[in-house]
Amino acid sequence: MPTYPLEPFRIKSIESIRLTTRLERERILQAAGYNLFKVRAEDVVIDLLTDSGTGAMSDTQWAALMRGDESYAGARSFYQLQRAVEEVTGFSYFVPTHQGRAAENVLFSIVVKPGMAQSVPSNQHFDTTQANIRARGGKPIDLVIEAAHDPALVHPFKGNMDIEQLERFIETVGEARIPIGLLTITNNSAGGQPVSMENIRATADTYHRHGIPFFLDAARFAENAYFIQQREADYALRSIPEIVREEFSYADGFLMSAKKDAIVNIGGLLAMRNADLFELVKNELILREGFPTYGGLAGRDLEALAVGLREGMDEAYLAYRIAQTKYVGDRLSELGIPIVQPPGGHAVYLDALRFLPHIPQSEFPAQALSVALYLEGGVRTVEIGSVMFACPDPDTGIMHYPKTELVRLAIPRRVYTQTQLDYVIEVCQRVHEQRDTLRGLKIVHAPELLRHFVAEFEVV
Repeated sequence: MPTYPLEPFRIKSIESIRLTTRLERERILQAAGYNLFKVRAEDVVIDLLTDSGTGAMSDTQWAALMRGDESYAGARSFYQLQRAVEEVTGFSYFVPTHQGRAAENVLFSIVVKPGMAQSVPSNQHFDTTQANIRARGGKPIDLVIEAAHDPALVHPFKGNMDIEQLERFIETVGEARIPIGLLTITNNSAGGQPVSMENIRATADTYHRHGIPFFLDAARFAENAYFIQQREADYALRSIPEIVREEFSYADGFLMSAKKDAIVNIGGLLAMRNADLFELVKNELILREGFPTYGGLAGRDLEALAVGLREGMDEAYLAYRIAQTKYVGDRLSELGIPIVQPPGGHAVYLDALRFLPHIPQSEFPAQALSVALYLEGGVRTVEIGSVMFACPDPDTGIMHYPKTELVRLAIPRRVYTQTQLDYVIEVCQRVHEQRDTLRGLKIVHAPELLRHFVAEFEVV
């Protein structure tokens, strides 16, 4: 049996959990239209919906909240954050935003021009990135390596960009129709899988050779750096801060939800090296978020973010964090439960196509599995499959389904104990034992974009 890692922290405050019954959960699911985003948090026993903004802040971060300067312009707290951003990433031009999708909104509002048939390539876009590009009339293009599409395959850097595909895509589409190029670290859609430094460098070289600005989606920059240290031989003796600085050094800019590796409950960052773009970003930020020195955040949030950027790189914490995720993944594998291999950084991903082979993608097997986990034990997860990513071809109307159907068990940072995660494993085992009885779902209501947040379902 895998060994659970020792927590490099003590718990100083607790939050009570209400234990629901199966009958209660049946009623809750029906009322929520079988969409776990519509379930009240107080009705969830273990909440693995997301690791975004759900982590436990440290005593140092809580102390920093009290230092928050709430001045509208030029607040002292902004300059605290500025020092942290420059120290951690090497970027001088940046703006804070209230979260990652706000950074996406500001950036793509400037660089993606409606009516220009533009495309934005990446290893894999996640939901809001994809939607913000589409909302501007652009086309998000995923060019991850083929290994990412095989959940059972073990590969050290399964999140990598396929450089040959990227080169062919640029030559086919033309540089003029690619306003910006992205790379997501770690790769959330592929199972929280890391990207190697070699691949970051090669991606940057490819974009730059064609004159395309290169931005990182760096929400999990520290977890990615830890994987590089552990799996890439040239970096075994390098510190996490050194590796992080090198990750960022190849990019012309980055956008980030700070609610992940900066371990805050709210916040995001958008940074760039180009002074002219920075001026445009600040103007757009004022229109959409707030003044450039607060950007939709309170001063106290800026202070906590400044601390969290540094704390997220602590090697003892990262070793625990990655080992905790691996513990859950390895236990599930021992029980014969199909997951994305190897376990990722922030989450374990169940492979719904192998878990529920009798449910076709048109009946959303990953959503059906996510619903079953909540019904069985009050464990809330999220679907990363056809509800989130299936879409009709704009020219033919033919529905395109993603190559994987996953259920993400996202583990909040510094929140759950071994006993609680063992309970999650037990719930997964019970659902696996009754998997042949599970049925698919059909959508009865959904918007065009980001439908997974608000869609309503019925059991087929």
